[in-house]
Amino acid sequence: MDKEQILVVDDDEGLLHLLKMRLSAEGFAVTSCTTGHEALVEAKKKMFDLAVTDLRLRGEDGLDVTEELLRIHPQLPVIILTAHGSIPNAVEAMQRGAFGYLTKPFDDKELKATIEKALSQQRMSKEIQRLKSLVKELYGLENVVARSPAMQRLFQQIAQVADSDATILLFGETGTGKEVMARVAHTNSRRSKGPFVALNCAAIPEALFESELFGHVRGAFTSAHGAKKGLFQSANGGTIFLDEIGEMPLSMQVKLLRAVQEREVREVGSELSTKIDVRIIAATNKDLGEAVKNGSFRNDLYYRISVVPLFIPPLRDRRDDIPLLAQHFLKISNQRANKDVRGFTPTALHRLMVNPWPGNVRELENAIEKAVVMTRQDMITPDLLPSVGVSPDTPLKPLTEAKEEFERTYLKNVLQLTGGNISRAAQFAGRYRADFYKMLRKYGLHPSTTKGKIEADIEEMEDESTLMEADR
Repeated sequence: MDKEQILVVDDDEGLLHLLKMRLSAEGFAVTSCTTGHEALVEAKKKMFDLAVTDLRLRGEDGLDVTEELLRIHPQLPVIILTAHGSIPNAVEAMQRGAFGYLTKPFDDKELKATIEKALSQQRMSKEIQRLKSLVKELYGLENVVARSPAMQRLFQQIAQVADSDATILLFGETGTGKEVMARVAHTNSRRSKGPFVALNCAAIPEALFESELFGHVRGAFTSAHGAKKGLFQSANGGTIFLDEIGEMPLSMQVKLLRAVQEREVREVGSELSTKIDVRIIAATNKDLGEAVKNGSFRNDLYYRISVVPLFIPPLRDRRDDIPLLAQHFLKISNQRANKDVRGFTPTALHRLMVNPWPGNVRELENAIEKAVVMTRQDMITPDLLPSVGVSPDTPLKPLTEAKEEFERTYLKNVLQLTGGNISRAAQFAGRYRADFYKMLRKYGLHPSTTKGKIEADIEEMEDESTLMEADR
């Protein structure tokens, strides 16, 4: 974990040196300044977690310095050092935004307690922001739209491991969003301010693999006219994402193993190794266990990268997410095409739901973008979407059974699409609210499956009231 940064300002160099020694011994990174001007220059260059400044500086007013520091970093806790005679000025400084004050002389315990109190509030604020970011990233993420139980379980797993440095191996079919999930893990880790570097292992020629990953020195090979930094070095302090790692050549796997084990790399043409600080997330659409058996993937590397294996379900196994994804991609496609397509007709929505989507989320996104570009209406119709083939081995159901199955699926989809809002769902389906509610009761459906229980119960009471009025 990075050391917390403290800025100390005092024109008494003896006291300044003593404060720096004490705070450094406590594990803080200390920047010391003898003038307010120097302190403000430092504050503009980097972020501090706390500032300690003397109230009386030679030729400068500590109150003015405090105000300027808070103007640069409004949330910065500032502790004022003051003599007994200037306590009223210190109180004034607190009224102007300072966190607190210490009267000279002060002992180590008093200093430590005041700093700890100030930093605890700062840490709490940072943790709240981190948790808000986590919730937003996992449950309100713009490019991860999911409400199905399978995806919620995956989000919970990612939330558990995101802030560790454990190597993650993502399993999932093509188009399921493995890179998006890798970015979610990175964004919600302590490395979020560091780089996220992605590499598709299937897209790199074998001859260039080592140079791309680890870099090379000048003259390492014929075309190496200058030195080049590798992707591992570029990801230092952040995360490297190795997509389709099952496609990596065996000759590279042993070299990658060293980087994973030792967290160090050697540039092509160099005799020296360089330490790296990276978190590794790998992904594959292959069965790596089977690849190990047939000798196309190293057993030792497999166990090194699969510390935390996570499985991303295919779209056909989380059909509850299709209406949400469809609306999300419709919004994006409208912006790209400068159109205002309102939604999907019921039969178009049904076609989306029954399609097997072998290309998963990526195929769904492409299909909707094409439909938006091609439509001349304000609704997407089924003729604009991929057709769904019926297997000759699939027996046809009786008309009544097929109709009931369609109606049940349709009602669930409309509820999902409208977030469980009965009024909007009924309007979408072209039915009166009372009639729509009777259909829900017929199939044992309830709006609380797609929204909060309290909100659903309120709406159910409203619907019951409507039914009673309709029966009068």
